[in-house]
Formats: sequence, structure tokens, C-alpha cells
Amino acid sequence: MVAALARPLPEGPVLDLACGPSGSALLAAATGRRVTAVDVSDAALSLLAEEASRRGMTGLVSLVHADLAAWRPQPGSYAVVLCTGYWDRDLFPAAADAVTAGGVLGWEAFTAGARLMRPDLPEAWVLGTGEPASLLPPGFETLSQQELPDARAGAKRRLMARRGPGDPRSGSRPQLSVALRGFSSR
Repeated sequence: MVAALARPLPEGPVLDLACGPSGSALLAAATGRRVTAVDVSDAALSLLAEEASRRGMTGLVSLVHADLAAWRPQPGSYAVVLCTGYWDRDLFPAAADAVTAGGVLGWEAFTAGARLMRPDLPEAWVLGTGEPASLLPPGFETLSQQELPDARAGAKRRLMARRGPGDPRSGSRPQLSVALRGFSSR
């Protein structure tokens, strides 16, 4: 994800879905970007708030306590939308729609293969064959989709995609180059 995020990005905030205590939100805030971090867990949001405060980033990180089964982002509002360790086929189209022209969508979730290691993992919580890239709406370019084997937690798949700069479904904003030096999924 670092390679895609190091590319020129439009100005605008970052959305971190199912953020947990979120190294991703803190990393983006460290570059000066405003971040909206959404999670259903009060504990995770409290940990994120404490760390943002410790780092002097409270003004850059907005916390949203919400269930992603119902909460949806504003379309065309974010330069970067990230989600790690969570999958919801109903949320994915809204997350993609939230990416502004030239912006990046990053998603990492368990694959069906993870159910071999974790048989209690509900089928609805894992990516199907080709997902999430196969579910991208028109106007997105897949930058990468890679398998991430994990013998303990179960296999995951990571997608990085960019919305075309001239995509009429989102507002066009000026480009700003920001290099993110690391990416932490949590």
C-alpha cells in the first residue's frame, strides 16, 4: 500500500473504515491530512484518541463511533479510503463512491481460504474469488491486488485501486504529492 499512497494524490481527507486503534489513521495524520476514523468499538476509538492526543494530532483525527452495516460515507469526499481486516459487500460500493477523482481505495480482508484456519469465520466476512477488484465500479484502475498468506490468522487479499482523474462521478480536486513512509494495517 505504501507504493500506491506515495503517488501523487488529490488534496483531501483520508477515511479509515473499521479503523481499530489504527496505525493507518495516525500515519495519514502525520502527513498533515485530516482523517475520519470509523469503528463500532468504543475501546478501539478510545485507544486511537489517546494516541492521536499523545502525538499532538487531535485536530486532524475525527472519530466516528458507528456500525458499518448502516453508516455510509459522503460520496466523492475522500482522497484516500482505507479498510483493513473487515469485509462487507454492501459497504464496498459506498466506500468506492467516497473516493474523489484521482484518489485511492485500499482494502484488505480475509479470503475464503482463511476459513480453513478459522472455521468459525462467517462466510459473509470473507472475500470471494476475484474480490474486491471484481466489484470495483467503472472509472477505477486496479493498481494491485495481492494474496497475503498467513499461517496463523488465515489468508488475506489486499487491493489498491485509483479512481480516474477525469471520472465524472466525483469532484476533481488539485493534485498534491504526499509520501507515506509506512503502512500499518492496525
